[in-house]
Amino acid sequence: MSFPPALKIPAVYLRGGTSKGVFFRLEDLPADCRRPGAARDRLLLRVIGSPDPYGKQIDGLGGASSSTSKVVIVSRSARPGHDVDYLFGQVAIDRALVDWSGNCGNLSAAVGPFAIEAGLVDAAALPRDGRATVRIWQANIGKTIVAQVPMQDGQVLERGDFELDGVAFPGAEIELAFLDPGEEGDGAGVGAGAGAGAGAGGRGASALFPTGRVVDELALPESLVAGGRLRATLINAGIPTVFVDAAALGYTGIEAQDAVNGDAAALRRLEAIRAHAALRMGLIGALDEAASRQHTPKLAFVAPPQSYRASSGRLVEAGDIDLLVRALSMGRLHHAMMGTAAVAIGAAAAIPGTVVCEAAGGPPRASVRFGHPSGTLRVGAEAALVDGQWRVTRAVMSRSARVLMEGVVRVPADALFGA
Repeated sequence: MSFPPALKIPAVYLRGGTSKGVFFRLEDLPADCRRPGAARDRLLLRVIGSPDPYGKQIDGLGGASSSTSKVVIVSRSARPGHDVDYLFGQVAIDRALVDWSGNCGNLSAAVGPFAIEAGLVDAAALPRDGRATVRIWQANIGKTIVAQVPMQDGQVLERGDFELDGVAFPGAEIELAFLDPGEEGDGAGVGAGAGAGAGAGGRGASALFPTGRVVDELALPESLVAGGRLRATLINAGIPTVFVDAAALGYTGIEAQDAVNGDAAALRRLEAIRAHAALRMGLIGALDEAASRQHTPKLAFVAPPQSYRASSGRLVEAGDIDLLVRALSMGRLHHAMMGTAAVAIGAAAAIPGTVVCEAAGGPPRASVRFGHPSGTLRVGAEAALVDGQWRVTRAVMSRSARVLMEGVVRVPADALFGA
């Protein structure tokens, strides 16, 4: 039996923040994969090495965690005032699913550097030294991200002294500003995200607080939470996120990753709570739909500050943080913090009465430093009450990014045909 030769597709493997992903220019993908659909998903699943019943993604570029099972497609933007369009796919590890329902805040930091080096940003607009401003249209959710990318001698600067907990080595600081992260987005998408609305957004586009309240009481089976009631802040800023008190779930807020991920029953319980919250937020129409929408919403539990050991062994002092946050991604506790969830944390901390604001001490804050399993992170947000409704106009955080490998990714040709 003869087999066709493997496809060779130009790609770059980048770290952005505490995540890694495979980046493509839209124009480099096979024609059938430049638009939403089964062919595109099959190709990207095969690139990453999913579905893998062993959970290791050995036959692909995925790293067997939600932080390393990601793909990005970038193209020049036709949208006024934007340089590039950016589409993100969260690839499931053990099943054939690419979730296009949200953004990755960590990989957002790598989009500007990739776009510059891939020739997708007008060279005349780039400074030889200093910071290049790259305006990014996030096609999954219809939002604008403004990246400040450091430049040196006409090239993207990766080396620096900016330290990010969860990343072993320092790098150059990239500032990201998420504009109007809580406003209803235009998920129609253009360029890289052409037709993205069919695979992202759709059901569940909403304002900052989908229910209109800063705190809700979720009615849950008593098998999930004592008394069948759980206070939660349901917010759509950066990414739809559900915040609950750690104590209400039997946690302290200083849990290490393995303490949660090693408990299969706890993970099933947390996923069930997430599904009920997704239904309350209007993101799904029935509980069983949550299984095919693993990327959103995120579930996070918060607690007041206390000292703990980060995964690096470093002691995080209670006095150095405003609150504790642990968040789940794709059904497992994240090793640090998703960038989009950090935006949600900053937004919720800026608004009085939210579960996050309460954990941080009560008064709203323009910025917070929170503790996560790998250390700490600071995020800021600007919020205002407009016509009786809360609005977050801007959220800012810093990340670093680095090219890990570039060239071509080889993909079995039959991946396009579902063989």
